[in-house]
Amino acid sequence: MSPFARFTGALALVGACALVALAAPALSAGSASPPPAPAAEPAKKRILYYRNPMGLADVSPVPKKDGMGMDYQPVYEGEEADSGAIVLPPGKIQRAGVRSEPVQAKKLGDLIRAPGTIQLDERRVTIVSTRSTAFIEKVADVTTGDPVRQGQVLFRFFSPEIAAAAAQYYANPGFSGARTRLEVLNVPADFIAEIDRTRKVPLSVAWQAPRDGIVMERQATDGMKADAGQPLFRIADLSTVWALVDVAERDYPRIQPGQAVSVHVRGLPERVFAGRVSLIYPQINRETRTARLRVELQNPDLVLRPDMYVEAEIMTDGGEKVLAVPDSALIDSGTRKLLILDRGEGRFEPREVKTGRRGEGAVEIREGVAEGDRVVTSANFLIDAESNLKAALKGLSAMEEPK
Repeated sequence: MSPFARFTGALALVGACALVALAAPALSAGSASPPPAPAAEPAKKRILYYRNPMGLADVSPVPKKDGMGMDYQPVYEGEEADSGAIVLPPGKIQRAGVRSEPVQAKKLGDLIRAPGTIQLDERRVTIVSTRSTAFIEKVADVTTGDPVRQGQVLFRFFSPEIAAAAAQYYANPGFSGARTRLEVLNVPADFIAEIDRTRKVPLSVAWQAPRDGIVMERQATDGMKADAGQPLFRIADLSTVWALVDVAERDYPRIQPGQAVSVHVRGLPERVFAGRVSLIYPQINRETRTARLRVELQNPDLVLRPDMYVEAEIMTDGGEKVLAVPDSALIDSGTRKLLILDRGEGRFEPREVKTGRRGEGAVEIREGVAEGDRVVTSANFLIDAESNLKAALKGLSAMEEPK
């Protein structure tokens, strides 16, 4: 075969192979089903910001780490509800120690604490004086601070008026006017009895203590002249004393006479004295804006002394039942008062409320919640921070949307 014929044959063979190769994909496609189309990738949510992993009110527009090296957590679009509720994961609730209690209706008594001082019972203070001019002959060994008993001789004195009345009585013992004059001069009965017994007029009169008590003041001295009515001794019975307590002007309307009072003495911290409000004084102190209460206290061992400082505790009546929550549940910023409502399943809602009086570790809620609503009593400041953070980010998003 000629060289040209061999070249022509080889070229035909190559063409045939090419036609077979081109036909093979078509034959395979016709004999098998087409492969399934790839699944569409899920749309990725947009990251709004990155928040502090410890729950602090700190966010970042880009990934970062906190001071402990922990990564900030991404917050995706649509994760937070459009309502005012805050959603927290269970782990974060457990770590923060979130606790809640139901709002309850109860009597809200109030414990009022107020300072005061111990003072003498004015009804148990006696001034010792004579009703006539007296010349003191001898004062008994009794000084300021000494206890005395009723009938104990305090001093002896001579009085011209008493001597004249005694002489008239001696001369006319049956004359009632003479005896009456001695009684008007407050002459002791023992002095008159001595005249009847001895038929003599004593030269001096022994003056006795009119009651049991403590000598608070002594003015009598040997040889002095005392005018009628001049105080010579002041004796006070300390078996019952007063605690004069000053309560704030806003508190005194809730106190009534007869209410029980516990009095703590600063010098005797281990003892508590029980008494009752006996009087609410009618005026308000214009400088301190306080009202004064009088509390009667029994003092049999005489440990309570005048001018001692005391602390009084008065439990006021709760009156009608009111809605109340623990003090720890209330968030008071000064401009608003909030409670954090526990909606369950990790959902919390800040609620602005109006409050009333306080007492026994609770605060009255006049508006904003209903009985049975659960309020957060611990870690509520953390949830409030979450709420403030959410509100701030919403406001930021609203400003960026028009752009």
